[in-house]
Amino acid sequence: MKIKHRISLFFFVFSLFSACNNKNEEDHSAHQAAANTYYTCSMDPQVKEDKPGKCPICHMELTPMKMDESAANEITLSDQQIQLGNITTQNIGETNSRVVEAFTGVLNANQEKIKSISARAMGRIEKLYVKTLGDYIKINQPVYLLYSEDIAIVKQDYVVAFKQLSIPGDFSKNAQTLLNAAQQKLQFYGLTEQQIESIKTTGDVSPYTTFYSPYSGYVSEVPATEGGYVMEGASIIKLTDLSKLWLEVQVNINYAQKIYLGQNAQVSFVDFPDKTINTSVSFINPELNADTRLLLIRMDIPNPNMQLKPGMQATAKLVQNNVKGLFIPVDAVIRDEKATYIWLEKSHGIFENRMVETGIEVNGMVEIKTKIDVTKKIVMTGAYAINSEYKFRKGNDPMAGMKM
Repeated sequence: MKIKHRISLFFFVFSLFSACNNKNEEDHSAHQAAANTYYTCSMDPQVKEDKPGKCPICHMELTPMKMDESAANEITLSDQQIQLGNITTQNIGETNSRVVEAFTGVLNANQEKIKSISARAMGRIEKLYVKTLGDYIKINQPVYLLYSEDIAIVKQDYVVAFKQLSIPGDFSKNAQTLLNAAQQKLQFYGLTEQQIESIKTTGDVSPYTTFYSPYSGYVSEVPATEGGYVMEGASIIKLTDLSKLWLEVQVNINYAQKIYLGQNAQVSFVDFPDKTINTSVSFINPELNADTRLLLIRMDIPNPNMQLKPGMQATAKLVQNNVKGLFIPVDAVIRDEKATYIWLEKSHGIFENRMVETGIEVNGMVEIKTKIDVTKKIVMTGAYAINSEYKFRKGNDPMAGMKM
């Protein structure tokens, strides 16, 4: 009887111990499940609480969520989430593409075609024959009348030397030397051959001299004024030849790196939709605009009938053949103020982000200049859905803490 009593007591203690142990395991499992769960708000995912309740911001009921134990730059999605998010992936390799990029610019006067008519001698401008900007001046058209005592003195020397040529002997030889010197000086002052010959025949040594335009063009500037004194070398008017214009456009530095002198371009005009001109790149600015990160390039635009005007807008299409690179849809790239990145499929249902450097954009595609493992698939559609889910779960930016 004593033995049976001891055996019964042993089984009772063992049963009691087992029940306590099972209860502890159940309590531990429940605690572990609770530790892997947090509560957040679907409207304000930055809210994360360790127990049920209401959102302190919008007062909605908090939603229980399981902790995402994946790596910091990874997220795991179910097949249903992948389908609902329209997430597709694809292996992408480098390709040779024909890139056509359009750039809008403004027509400007060709600076190499701008000519300045300057005073060759000091004096006072008695009359300006041209005063209006935009007027067209032909070669040999009178521009201004100058009063200059310096020119009058040289005219007098020229007339005296010419008269002394008729004196026989050495005196005539000296007169020829003086005549040549005076003639060269009158030419230096800007008098034409006809004006110099006229001095011989008329003997006119007046201090008033009319000056004519050596160029044709449109008046773009009139710095001088009637009645004003000018020094030697002072600008009287400026003329612009508009038979050839410049089209200047600003190009993104990523694209500009592949532009070269002589590259073909097709130019169209806003004011003349049916007009196109084939030209080429004639100048690439060696300096980059530090504020805009844009580079100026220039093309010569023929304008034989003067139909085009400075200030008109034009679009230049530049073609690059056999451009080798990795191109993906623009929507597959996530951009924010901190970084630019894409999502890669690490394995089925597991996605990781990768910081990248982008290049040119054309036809809805963007160049990825960062080397990508060809064995990994790039998320082509649904990148923003993955990004939103990542922020909802982890409550931070995918690039937080990563070095640029």
